[in-house]
Amino acid sequence: MTPPAKEHGALIEALTCVLACHDLPEPLPKDPMPLLLEWFEDARQSERYDDFNAMTLATATPDGFPSARMVLCKAIEPTTPAIVFYTSYASRKGRELEANPRAAAVFHWPHAKRQARIEGPVQRTAPEESDAYFRTRPLLSRIGASVSPQSRAIGSRQAIIAEAMRIAASKALGMGPDRPVDWGGYRIMAQRVELWSAGNGRLHDRAEWLRQDTSWTARRLGA
Repeated sequence: MTPPAKEHGALIEALTCVLACHDLPEPLPKDPMPLLLEWFEDARQSERYDDFNAMTLATATPDGFPSARMVLCKAIEPTTPAIVFYTSYASRKGRELEANPRAAAVFHWPHAKRQARIEGPVQRTAPEESDAYFRTRPLLSRIGASVSPQSRAIGSRQAIIAEAMRIAASKALGMGPDRPVDWGGYRIMAQRVELWSAGNGRLHDRAEWLRQDTSWTARRLGA
């Protein structure tokens, strides 16, 4: 059995370590987006992930049926403020966002024991912006977006691959297919941001920012 004095000393040491954690500074910053971007870049530079920018995207139908899936965040825009991702507008998430234009996203970075949540209304990116991003994608990804009817029934996988091969052959000497009209980007306009940093003994650090008009209100939350 651990002597009470030794156990007490270990507990004090653990609590001291918790207090020394400054992932979420005191006082909280007025704007959460630069800190979110800092965490995002830390995950990139850690080289611990194949997809450091992976996030869970949650959408819902107008009558409240939710769905969630993993997508890739392609930009964090502190001044907008927003996060950007791309998808098929005809996919399930695209259809739900058109009918109920609000979304929530969650990042999880285990290497730093961090989680970030963003919620808000969505807006399509401009066609020119979607075109520019589409041209940066690998050729196979551009072909895949052109031939695969995301979230819809298909006759066979072989037929999709055959069509991809046909397009690849026809575009072998060119730049590849143009962006499909039903494919492009969305911005989640951040109205609520929550940042969470793990602590020992479930003494996590957690804070919430709510945006109204052009200003943020910050508060710490119990974790």
